[in-house]
Parts: sequence; C-alpha cells; structure tokens
Amino acid sequence: MNAFPSAPQLPTLQPLRIGNVPIDFPIVQAALSGYSDLPMRLLARRHGAGYAICEVMLDQFLLAVKKRQKTKHFLTIHPDEAPVGGQLMGAEPEQFAAGALRLVEAGFDVIDINFGCPVKKVLGRCRGGFHLSQPAVAIEIIRRTRDMVPDHIPVTVKMRRGIDDTQQSRDQFFEILDGGFDAGIAAVTVHGRTVEQRYIGPSRWEFLREVKQHIGPDRVVLGSGDLFRAEDCLRMIAETGIDGVTVARGAIGNPWIFAQARALAEGRPLPPPPTLHQQADVMRQHFDLCEQTYGEDRAPLLMRKFCIKYTASHPRMDEVRSSFTRMRSREAFDAALAQHYTEDAPGQYPPREVHRTQSEG
Repeated sequence: MNAFPSAPQLPTLQPLRIGNVPIDFPIVQAALSGYSDLPMRLLARRHGAGYAICEVMLDQFLLAVKKRQKTKHFLTIHPDEAPVGGQLMGAEPEQFAAGALRLVEAGFDVIDINFGCPVKKVLGRCRGGFHLSQPAVAIEIIRRTRDMVPDHIPVTVKMRRGIDDTQQSRDQFFEILDGGFDAGIAAVTVHGRTVEQRYIGPSRWEFLREVKQHIGPDRVVLGSGDLFRAEDCLRMIAETGIDGVTVARGAIGNPWIFAQARALAEGRPLPPPPTLHQQADVMRQHFDLCEQTYGEDRAPLLMRKFCIKYTASHPRMDEVRSSFTRMRSREAFDAALAQHYTEDAPGQYPPREVHRTQSEG
C-alpha cells in the first residue's frame, strides 16, 4: 500500500448519521465475535470511538436467552456507551427478524445484519457470509428485519466483497447491496476480503471505492479490513472516499487507536504509544468492568485473552505475555502488573503481525 498521505492530503472527517442516529466521529469499534462485549465497547467509546457494535449474536440464541446471570450480559448496555449497535446473525428470515426485535427491546440504537462472517461452522449452518451466495434470501432477511424493527431504529448490513472473486460472486454482492438499500437499510459496512479468504491476504480497499461510487454520495458506506494503526483509518477514508471505518482486530487491547485517530483527524501529530503506567491503568479499568459485567469468578479467565493483547503495547511483549497466559485470578493479574508495569517507561505501537488470528465478521 501507499505511504500515509502527508498533511495536506488528510481527509476532513465529517460526523456520520446512520439513519437518525448521530455519530460524532466516523472511526468506530467493529463487532468482534468473542471480544466486543460491554467492557471493550465502553473502553473504545471512552478513548474516542464514535460508535461501537456488540459481538454478533445468533437469532436462535436471542429468542431463547433469559435474564440469567450467565447470559444477561449479552443484552446489557452501559448508560455511557450510547449509541451502540446490536449485530445479528442467522439463517431463516422470519426467525432473524424476531431476533432483531429482541435487540430493539434490549435498547440497542442500531440493528446490524451480519452477512460477512467467514467461519466454517457458521457457513455450514447457512449463516453469516453464506448469505452472499443467495441474494434472494439475503434481501428477504433485510426486508423482514426492516419491517419488524420500528421505523426510528436504523438497520444496517455488514458484508464482505463476495464469496470469492468470480464474476458471479461480484454480481451477487451488488444485487444484495442494491436490494438492501431499496429495502431501507441506513448504511453498509464492507470488508475488503472475500469470505473464501477469511483473514488471509490483503484487504482490497479499491473495492470500497467502487462500492461508494456505485451507491452515491447520499448513502453511507463504512470500510473494514487491515486497520491496525490510527493512520490506516484515515488513509482508508482518503483513498476510497467512504464515509467512515470500523476498527476490528486493531482495537483488541488497543483502545488508544481511537484517540490517536482523532488527533490525526484534527491535524495534530500522532500521539506516542501509551506509557506502561497508562497501559496498566486501562487494563485495571478493563478488569473492573469485566468483574462488574460477569462476576469475580468468571472475570479472570475472560480477561486473559484481552491481557495477552494488551501486552502488544509493551516493549518486552513476548516476556510479558507469558505472565498472562495462565492467569486464573485477580491476584495473578495484579502480580503480573506489579512485575512488568510498576516502573514507567515508553510503550510501543502494537506490531501488525499480532492481529492476524482474531475473528471479525
């Protein structure tokens, strides 16, 4: 890819509107399966994300979920995180629409339909990215969802650029895109990889430019794929003309990416990576939120994967990571911070290669 554009080429970022929902900054936290729960979303918002989307939920799960301690967190929204999107995935149009209504009842401000997940078990059950191979069913899901959801709640769609790189797949993508806007979606998020690619190979940002040119200036397009640094976010907007971007793997253990992007968008220098004391402070906030959300018993195991990602900002990343890989208690967490974060020092920007294994839709 080209180098990050010099200052005169930086785009002037405008606030977004997704339907009637205002988004003050067009760089947002994407839905990430197994990650973008309440604690991660709230920290992203506190660090400057204009909007955040919950981890994807199955329609069948939503129709069955009860307000038990073990599952109620899926539908819990913090007062400080609005606006927040609820992402939904399923197979059958009627059940899909009913699941969307559960998200509305829970208080989500936007309902996002997942037609992008490339995970094999999801595809095998005719969900996620599988729908890109069947435009009629995909459009019916959108129509039924839009009909079920109250008019004041926007409905959006997340897509990849197709099942594969065949002409048929391309035609199906644009059939669903056009049909979705005809059915009343308020915005589309497009990932620049195919379903077949999963997370391998570069994301084709030039395809995002095609999509924006196809649907015109009055319809909202957000982009996704290979956004691991703040400058990547602004560069994607500058190179493609899209309206905003959703940061997925690049935000795991790195909520600072949003504040860094805001600084660049305002013409200020790129802020330095957070110091070790700043990192430790945010990690403690994250652990506290995790305990409040899941309870003290479950929080340590759930925090382990996040702590491992936070270590990417530590200059001794590999050494520090090993202190969290077997973490099973708050005491072990505190001990790791005491060992590696007590003495303050400059941090580092996370190496790009650490992001290659997480799942995004």
